[in-house]
Amino acid sequence: MTLVSELDLPAFDYTDPSLRGEAFHAAMAKTREESWLAEAPFGYMVLDREAGEHFLRTRSAIFPGMKIAEIFGVTEGALYEQMQRNILHVNGPDHSRLRSLVNPALAPRAVERYRPRMRGFLQGLLDDAVSGPAGPVVLAGSNGTIGGSATPRQVVRCDFVEAFAKPYPSQVIASVMGAPLEDAPRLHHWSNWIQKQFDAGSMASEQSQIEEAVEEFYEYAEALLRARRADPSDDLMSMLIAAEEEGDRLSDVECINLVFNILAGGVDTTQSQMAHAIRLLAEHPDQWRLLAERPELAGAAAEEALRYEPITPFTARILTEEVLYRDVVFPKDTVVMVCAFTANRDLEDAGEPGADADRFDITAERGRARPLTFGAGVHYCLGANLARLEMQEGLAFLAEHLHDLTLDGEPVFGTVSGIYGLDELPIRFTV
Repeated sequence: MTLVSELDLPAFDYTDPSLRGEAFHAAMAKTREESWLAEAPFGYMVLDREAGEHFLRTRSAIFPGMKIAEIFGVTEGALYEQMQRNILHVNGPDHSRLRSLVNPALAPRAVERYRPRMRGFLQGLLDDAVSGPAGPVVLAGSNGTIGGSATPRQVVRCDFVEAFAKPYPSQVIASVMGAPLEDAPRLHHWSNWIQKQFDAGSMASEQSQIEEAVEEFYEYAEALLRARRADPSDDLMSMLIAAEEEGDRLSDVECINLVFNILAGGVDTTQSQMAHAIRLLAEHPDQWRLLAERPELAGAAAEEALRYEPITPFTARILTEEVLYRDVVFPKDTVVMVCAFTANRDLEDAGEPGADADRFDITAERGRARPLTFGAGVHYCLGANLARLEMQEGLAFLAEHLHDLTLDGEPVFGTVSGIYGLDELPIRFTV
């Protein structure tokens, strides 16, 4: 047995702002070739699937959010209270109780009701993109057609992030919550800021803005809760109010915090994953055409995007006791980062020996194991079923309507620290 601090390990700094796009891919591949374990800021990083699942599933580790609060002096106020109540920071029987009460409202069958609304939102966003300020350009060949079609197509240019990826999940979350659709931009704003509590850089420099967003959302959610008690509907807030198991019910504070968790985890994340999915499919036009021809591949396309470019490339855990793993001793209070990016490429452990893990392919059989993008174990993402449904509906609808999709400029990648998304994704398509 060897103490982890005594090992000669490669170093990987996931806070390096230059790690974006192909530079990030190359750095991760190099580190994974050297070892299954690396030194990282604040602790260590595990890089293969088996190790990742071990540290995500072990009962000897918890999410280190309260440690982050301690490091940055968050000891009171709305942000501190929210972090204490966040289901990510609740463990043991209390966590099991909350999950058992909220899971029925977010089960696969339960979220199916939102499919028609999702397609309606996407249609509205497409209409807005086509009738944007510049307007579409009508293309016509010498015979007045494109690709043999009798009807000339219109070329549309837009930034996919602004036109689709940003508004779509916030509209869905507004509908799921039972909030007015006109409040979707406010929900997006709050979600974006609230998510920054998990990023050390933001906590160091933007803590007051994060606190303000938390306070504003709490005030908003309390008013929404009162409205739903007086006039229940088929939305999430109403379902949480009515949730009951063996006589146990959620308190108002618990209802609000569960909605808070779903907002914070369901807007910026889906926005980022949708943008990466469209980028990847635009880079593989044959697969985009295939998806248009076979919309039943939308589920596989969503899973492949989640696997290939996870928007949560790193997930942290802190050990509550000493852990021995692979003859390495990890002391209590060690921070372990699980790298979903490399774990998702560990396809032999996922039941697909000999697969080309660095190939993006929506038709490939990827084994029975799902990507670690949503985590694993007791803290598996609460809104994973909803997020998958949004991805599936989004990709199926867009492949049907966005013909000749291509990149119209270079994507602008965000940083991999926190939620890894795209700041800009210029695209061109015909309708």
